[in-house]
Amino acid sequence: MAQGEVLEFEEYVRTRQDALLRSARRLVPDPVDAQDLLQTALARTYGRWEGIADKRLADAYLRRVMINTRTEWWRARKLEEVPTEQLPDATVDDSTEQHADRALLMDVLKVLAPKQRSVVVLRHWEQMSTEETAAALGMSSGTVKSTLHRALARLREELERRESEERGEHGARDERGVRVLGPVKERERCAA
Repeated sequence: MAQGEVLEFEEYVRTRQDALLRSARRLVPDPVDAQDLLQTALARTYGRWEGIADKRLADAYLRRVMINTRTEWWRARKLEEVPTEQLPDATVDDSTEQHADRALLMDVLKVLAPKQRSVVVLRHWEQMSTEETAAALGMSSGTVKSTLHRALARLREELERRESEERGEHGARDERGVRVLGPVKERERCAA
């Protein structure tokens, strides 16, 4: 391959790698496998780069290579299955706790202001950098950091409040976290 074509291929990979990785992630569920799939497809395409006459079709060519590679992997894994006389003990993971944690997280996020919620989701759920989050939300990196700090502190407070309520400690609290006295306690306080 000529030096110019090598540079052309490198430039193509630099500009298109994010879109190609998204395509790979649609083909295989595991993100690490998706990266391996893309790397394998790029290595296979590199040797045939000069044969692609219309470089505008390179994305389609690479996607086809990824699909074919994924199919090869699937067939190879399928051959690894060996019939046996006894079935292995099947264990089923109980995902109840995981679903409960997710439901709790979704509920707790509601206590945050929309801006704080956006920052938390982009930084921790989408795993964007501070700079990427700032660009996506149209704010400075410093604002992202301070907003994230306050949001995480608020989330910790809310989780602690909910835990103490679950244990029956400190009575109920209102939406601001202020302790609310029940009717019996209120009467006792007024009588004193």
